[in-house]
Amino acid sequence: MYSFLPSLILGFHGCDRDVAETVLAGKEPLTPSQNDYDWLGHGIYCWEQNPRRALQYAKLIKNHPERGRTRINKPYVLGVVVQPGYCLNLLEASSLELLKGSYRLLKETATGSGIGMPRNIPIGKEKDLLIRKLDCAVIEALHQYNIEKNISGFDTVRGVFLEGRDLYPNAGFKRKNHIQICVRNPNCIKGYFRVRDFDAKHTRP
Repeated sequence: MYSFLPSLILGFHGCDRDVAETVLAGKEPLTPSQNDYDWLGHGIYCWEQNPRRALQYAKLIKNHPERGRTRINKPYVLGVVVQPGYCLNLLEASSLELLKGSYRLLKETATGSGIGMPRNIPIGKEKDLLIRKLDCAVIEALHQYNIEKNISGFDTVRGVFLEGRDLYPNAGFKRKNHIQICVRNPNCIKGYFRVRDFDAKHTRP
């Protein structure tokens, strides 16, 4: 009943500048990511209200192309206006219960077929679980279950991530905390925009 998020979200997509210019010119839309390690399953990813983090990510992929699906030569941030619609919102209880149930079903299927469960793992010496094959499989299994049972599919998936080192000693916050939204239904994207710089001559509204 409360899974429809009524407000628009300003998302920020880190990518190569040429890709952004092509999208802004109306020549092509953004294409969904379909990696088996995508944190929120398959779809178009945006950092919610976080252009700086989107740019950091684009620069990371430029310096470590093995971590990205496409090569980035000129890191850039594309603004995306998203209407979340019917959202698997992993910041609220009922969505988390659905995901927990999907995990149980996936585990039963894997056990019955003798196939091992996928795992979330870090990259190199990093502590964060950056390769999230388990989470991706659980979310995709939930989408597939909805299809098979003729249940309305989710338009978007939204999740919060506590990532990076402590912000300060004994902090409850991490340096890379963020919210991401994964758009499965492209009609939820209402438009694209260029990210503006703050005009210091005026107050911040």
